[in-house]
Amino acid sequence: MILGFLGWSCWVYVQIENYAGLDQAAPSDAIAVLGAAEYDGQPSPVFRARLDHARELYNRGIAPLIITLGGTNGDEHSEGAVGRDYLMSLGIPESAIIPETESRDTEEQAHRIAVIARANGLRRLVVVSDGTHVFRIHEICAADGLDVLTSPRTRVSVGGGAAEAERIAHEILSYTAWRLQLHLHLH
Repeated sequence: MILGFLGWSCWVYVQIENYAGLDQAAPSDAIAVLGAAEYDGQPSPVFRARLDHARELYNRGIAPLIITLGGTNGDEHSEGAVGRDYLMSLGIPESAIIPETESRDTEEQAHRIAVIARANGLRRLVVVSDGTHVFRIHEICAADGLDVLTSPRTRVSVGGGAAEAERIAHEILSYTAWRLQLHLHLH
């Protein structure tokens, strides 16, 4: 049992690292930016890095539309609306942004991407998030039937090596929990 879990964890770790180092951005229908913290209506450094990366992809002509995701965390601002406002301040037209303002976590954001894609006839999307995060997002979106490419944002140093190890451990456990939940629902 322990060896099985260690083997599984190593496999997931390899997937996380592969996706973290792979920018799949290619012409698509939309770019989806997963939310991260916002502070009084301003994106956190991590969220800003994700949004800046989405803007670069938009400016390169990867997609004509950007979806910003994320609900509120107890204050008056949602991550999706903060993302929209930030991108508009950088010159992206409001008509090119769809803010999603209800989701609370990665799984909800991935499912909301699917809902928005279906409602708007979007077939292929580029998902932007942190490198350690994009494998799990890709898998959840693929399970929802989406054609998703991933494009990790430029790394922003947040907490050093120990924090990176914690993020990877969190992703391994979160992905495992999602897979177990998915497996239970299928049986």
